[in-house]
Amino acid sequence: MALLWPCILVAATGILAIDTPHPRNSTLHHLTQHLLEQYHKEVRPVHNWHDATTVYLDLFVQAVLDVDIQNQKLKTSVWYREVWDDEFLSWNSSMFDEIREISLPLSAIWAPDIIINEFVDIERSPDIPYVYVTSSGSIKNFKPIQVVSACSLQTYAFPFDIQNCSLTFNSILHTVEDVDLGFLRNREDIKHDKKPFLNDSEWELLSVSSTYSIRQSNTGDFAQIQFNVVIRRCPLAYVVNLLIPSIFLMLVDLGSFYLPPNCRARIVFKTSVLVGYTVFRVNMSNEVPRSSGSASLIGVFFTVCMAFLVLSLSKSILLVRFLHDEWRSGQELPLLCLQGDAGTDGSRMDPRTQDARVTESPVCQEHQIQSETLKEVWFQIRSINNYLQTQDQVDQQEVEWLALLYRFDQLLFRSYLVMLGLYAVTLCSLWALWSGL
Repeated sequence: MALLWPCILVAATGILAIDTPHPRNSTLHHLTQHLLEQYHKEVRPVHNWHDATTVYLDLFVQAVLDVDIQNQKLKTSVWYREVWDDEFLSWNSSMFDEIREISLPLSAIWAPDIIINEFVDIERSPDIPYVYVTSSGSIKNFKPIQVVSACSLQTYAFPFDIQNCSLTFNSILHTVEDVDLGFLRNREDIKHDKKPFLNDSEWELLSVSSTYSIRQSNTGDFAQIQFNVVIRRCPLAYVVNLLIPSIFLMLVDLGSFYLPPNCRARIVFKTSVLVGYTVFRVNMSNEVPRSSGSASLIGVFFTVCMAFLVLSLSKSILLVRFLHDEWRSGQELPLLCLQGDAGTDGSRMDPRTQDARVTESPVCQEHQIQSETLKEVWFQIRSINNYLQTQDQVDQQEVEWLALLYRFDQLLFRSYLVMLGLYAVTLCSLWALWSGL
């Protein structure tokens, strides 16, 4: 009985081994071995080397991850698809249990050397090591890519700016005689397909137009396909946080022109507005994109507004300073006149005249005293007249300066209104163009 148990165990093991299928005996394994056994991935997969391998491309834009205007770079997440025919990887599906599609390692087969010309950073994409191969020899290579590409970004119309960036695909080594390119879908379908795009970001996808061309160079002619990704900024947050507060600040500055030019409170008011402008510009500098090639319209406008404000403030300071100097000179004139009259009276009375008065008769002395009194009154009247004439001249100069500064103030006010109107019309036009796309 003890010898019977080992025999039973051996028999059961053999039965299980017969019933359990081995991977090497599967049809899929035989098909894979049949395809790759004598396959050479170093050779372009055509029987006739005169025939070109056509690679069909497709592109879906999923999201705009970053728009770096300062460095002129665009970071997008795209779903990239390429399909080509491999004449060495086809089979008769009826001979392999009707298997019409299998997955093979991408590293084991020939793949086209398609690159993006605008790449400026390392390609970031999940590692997908397999591709689908159909029984007709068609190979499908689908993968998501994070593309960091160079793009000419403009900020003039911020925050209603529209950016157009291109992604150009071509073979890096094979000319159009070896590797040609084509579209996997209709070009109109590619242009207007926005379903994969995520609209929860700052940017909105408008279109993805595509063109086919042949680039000529010294090494040969290369086929290339260019996808033009057109995006526009969603301006609502910038309108609420930038444009509306800026309009209120401009209206306050505009109201300061209704204060009298010679009012000292106007200087204090405009200084406060200037501080508000400065604080707003500091906060705005973090929101407005900066570019060395172009300046935004809103930044240029605020610079001009600050220039008008500083000019008006300087004019008010000079006016108050001038009026203060004129007032001080006008206050000193009466004192100088009275001091001059007192000195004149003292110079008219010499000692010999006073000694001669003692020897004269009382009647002559009385007439002489009346004559000197009349002369003194006459000199006082002349001093008052001179003072009044000088004061009239000062007042006349003050009126002339005030009239000149009033006209200059009106010129600044009208210039401010014209600039504000042009700015408003430009922003409304940009908004209308933005909404019409």
